[in-house]
Amino acid sequence: MSTLPFPLADVTEAEVEKGRLLFAGQTDFLKGVVAMSGLPPDDRTEVCFAGRSNVGKSTLINALTGRKGLARASNTPGRTQEINFFTLADSHYLVDLPGYGYANAPVKVVEQWQKLLKQYLQGRATLRRAFVLIDTRHGIKAVDEEIMKLLDTAAVTFQCVLTKADKVKAAEQEKILAQVRAKLATHPAAFPEIIMTSSEKGDGIATLRAVIAGIG
Repeated sequence: MSTLPFPLADVTEAEVEKGRLLFAGQTDFLKGVVAMSGLPPDDRTEVCFAGRSNVGKSTLINALTGRKGLARASNTPGRTQEINFFTLADSHYLVDLPGYGYANAPVKVVEQWQKLLKQYLQGRATLRRAFVLIDTRHGIKAVDEEIMKLLDTAAVTFQCVLTKADKVKAAEQEKILAQVRAKLATHPAAFPEIIMTSSEKGDGIATLRAVIAGIG
């Protein structure tokens, strides 16, 4: 029996409990960064979240931390162009990268964001993993592959997190998973497990917490 490439992540009860305890700690917004000089000290484990506009990134961060208003979603394309840092307990940074894929964002804004993103990804020694969020309804698009290629180049391990899984029927989920697996197979920096989530239903949140808690 062959094992599927990029299976859905499977965590133990002990790992789930470790994740629960980590996220039971205090989570606070630390700062928004617009230049490398503004980065906080690299003195703790760091994970970042990337995703195109409307993928549900802010909602997922809020679901993970149990704080509805922690990460603010913006409906205005190109409005939030900061790298937002959150402290998780006294051991982790959660980093919210600006949404990408805005068709009507000003060219200069996009260029500045891409430059800062490249500098951050290539120059942050404590960045242990990037979580690339993919809308389960759409699968991996060309703009997602751009960020994945950037992570390949920067040699930053990234893990695919499917969002809004509750919006897609089981049969369609399998088709999307097949597409996602095929795309991930072409990226050397891709972590070999996928996490499927629904912030609305709470599905996969405990798994993602456990995965983050296991990253040292």
